[in-house]
Amino acid sequence: MRLRPGAPPVEWRVSDDLVPYEEAVAFMEARAAAIASGEARECVWLLEHPPIYTGGSSAKEQDLLEARFPVYRTGRGGQFTYHGPKQRVAYVMLDLSRRQRDVRAFVCALESWIIASLADFGVTGERRAGRVGVWVERPEKAKGRDGEMAEDKIAAIGVRLRQWVSFHGIALNVAPDLTHFSGIAPCGVRDAHLGVTSLADLGVAADMPAVDAALRRNFEAIFGPAEDS
Repeated sequence: MRLRPGAPPVEWRVSDDLVPYEEAVAFMEARAAAIASGEARECVWLLEHPPIYTGGSSAKEQDLLEARFPVYRTGRGGQFTYHGPKQRVAYVMLDLSRRQRDVRAFVCALESWIIASLADFGVTGERRAGRVGVWVERPEKAKGRDGEMAEDKIAAIGVRLRQWVSFHGIALNVAPDLTHFSGIAPCGVRDAHLGVTSLADLGVAADMPAVDAALRRNFEAIFGPAEDS
């Protein structure tokens, strides 16, 4: 998923204040169009949102259990998810026509990015067939009805492509209020032995700058150089 040698580095943006969802979507729409037309370089934007629920293209109404926060319908892939303070959202605007026109390979690269970043904090993140995102095993929790290992989701992935330019991206739970997820069936998952977690919930005392540094380092290893905006 790396650009060819000599290509300009990806612009790396970090917002310290909470960013309204509508503002972020408007920026991504405009930036993706500019990238596709050759008028702007690729961009990764790290931010946090106020508490919201977003529903992707596969979202089912029955999975919105209680609209405790504003609900936004969005064109990204996936189902319902939560965004809020102390969750690091990374919006990824990359031109796959200059990298690799393979959606599955791109999602796999995003998963690898998250997994490598979690490893920097001693957390083993894993993929699961049929379940998008990154999961961690929780052997201390109750098993499933058939003896399945309890697992929690620590990061969600939802992307959209337009003219082979990506937008939307990933959401990594650093230390959000996990009770906020109770208003939805996250990504349509309802099994009692499958839940959500965060670095803080796993006992990892990582602040946002440390998480951002890990994300930057591992992004560059997979996708290529980035440069501060």
